[in-house]
Amino acid sequence: MTAAELGRSRGGLTSKVHLATDRRCRPLSIILTPGQAADSPRFLPVLKKIKVRGPVGRPRTRPDAVAGDKAYSSRANRAHLRTRKIQAVIPEKADQKANRKKRGSAGGRPVSHDATLYKDRNTVERGINKIKEWRGLATRYDKTPESYAAGLHLRGSILWLRSLPTP
Repeated sequence: MTAAELGRSRGGLTSKVHLATDRRCRPLSIILTPGQAADSPRFLPVLKKIKVRGPVGRPRTRPDAVAGDKAYSSRANRAHLRTRKIQAVIPEKADQKANRKKRGSAGGRPVSHDATLYKDRNTVERGINKIKEWRGLATRYDKTPESYAAGLHLRGSILWLRSLPTP
C-alpha cells in the first residue's frame, strides 16, 4: 500500500473501498483506492482477488454470476465476464443504451439483465454496513492507507469467523 491510496477532494483526504461479497455479506476481496478513482477500472482487480477454498481441491476463482451497479457497466468488464463464462447481472447505463440504439443494427443486441439476481446486489451494501459497524472504519480515523486496509481485513476476518457454525 502506498500513500497514493489517499486521494484529495474538497473534504480533504479520502479513500474508496472496492468490495466483493458472497450472498451472506462476507467479504471475498477488498481493494482500497483514492477517493476520486472511478469504479469501473477496479472491477477486474477486485474480481481477480477472489479465491474461495472448498473442503478439497484448488481454490475456486470463478463465480457463477456477478452482480454490480451501473458504475461497472462497460464493454471491457462484460467482455471479460463473457470470456470466463460468468453471468453479468449489471444493468446498462442510459447513455450506453442510447449510443447502442443510435448505431442501429451495428450497435449490437441489448444487454440481458436478470432482475431476480439483481435483487441480491444489496449484499454488497449490507456487507459494507457490517464493516462500518466499527467506528474507526466508518469515520476513517486511520491516517495511513496501510492501517486502514489492515482494519478492513481484520473486520472481514471477524465477519467470516462469526459466520462459522459453532460446535
